[in-house]
Amino acid sequence: MAVDRYVTHAVLRDWAAERVNVKRDDLTAYRTQVANLRDKLERHIAEHPDYGLVKTRHSGSVAKGTALKTVNDMDLAVYVKAADAPAEEGQLLSWLADRLRAAYPQKADEDFTIQHHCVTILFHGTGLNVDVVPMIYEGEADDIGYLITKDTGARVRTSVTQHLKFIRARKDARPLHFAQTVRLLKWWVRQLKQQDQDFRFKSFMIELLCAQVADEGQSFADYTDAVEAVLAYIVRTGLEDAITFADFDEPDETPNAPLVIIDPVNPENNVAANYTHAQRDAIVRAAHDALDAVQEAQYASHYQGPPSSAGRPSSAPYFAHEHDKHQHLHAHQRPLPRLQDRSRPAPAAELLRSPDGAADRRPLRRAR
Repeated sequence: MAVDRYVTHAVLRDWAAERVNVKRDDLTAYRTQVANLRDKLERHIAEHPDYGLVKTRHSGSVAKGTALKTVNDMDLAVYVKAADAPAEEGQLLSWLADRLRAAYPQKADEDFTIQHHCVTILFHGTGLNVDVVPMIYEGEADDIGYLITKDTGARVRTSVTQHLKFIRARKDARPLHFAQTVRLLKWWVRQLKQQDQDFRFKSFMIELLCAQVADEGQSFADYTDAVEAVLAYIVRTGLEDAITFADFDEPDETPNAPLVIIDPVNPENNVAANYTHAQRDAIVRAAHDALDAVQEAQYASHYQGPPSSAGRPSSAPYFAHEHDKHQHLHAHQRPLPRLQDRSRPAPAAELLRSPDGAADRRPLRRAR
């Protein structure tokens, strides 16, 4: 006897439109704010040859189309002349802040805040922040420059333009669906971080994992299947396999590290270089828990979910339950489960908890 899915692609699509995605009008306002800042800076650059800045590029999740509804700041890469830029990071950011103030003399000093690796500008009219990130520029093509990384402060060769091309290639192959799958998984990770402040899983790594699964041939046309496929990839591999791409420059060899996800723009940059074995295993455990919950609940037509604000049963998936109180240990406190064979194509996936909120703890066997 056939069993109908409780949560379908359409249900997850509608839920994402309500809870996960930036509203179209808001997205337009965000992009307009960044465009206005870019125009202002580009005019100032043209009028002041000795300004020290070269050009600007819109970067980050809003530019890629993977931003969540909770976004409250935009990213703008500003290319600075290598010969003019101070070598020390703190001096570089102070230098950049002075030049931004020069372009916006009408703004108060407190509207410019020096952060760890950027200068944040507050725009009172929209209430938005724009993080202006310095890129050391030596005149290379394709907007290649050197970014100061958040984790270590090291300067890493990269390209905003090539990163956008990389994501756009996957989006073009799967219009709408690739970016939506990324957003759904980013939302899930956001919930995990709210539950456990020690949990690490950066957004760029989520994008690259989705790209890896897409490049292996997974269709993203059904969001439930696509989300499960990414979770299943994490569980099946244990994130022990190096992830690389050949779009621009594939590495000849990969580093020996607990987690290896190579930047598609720079084959020498492992974007997960600072992750420990424990942090990698915590990601695998979290994916395992979600995947078990998926398999238990995906055809559970009796599951009604938590009530919505209107008093009706909600079909929000597992990662939507922001205030759900689960009776289980944090990911870093449990032993890593052995992984069962998930090499077969994954069925439809809904990241739902079972009615009692418990995840199955079946023993698993790793399959390679």
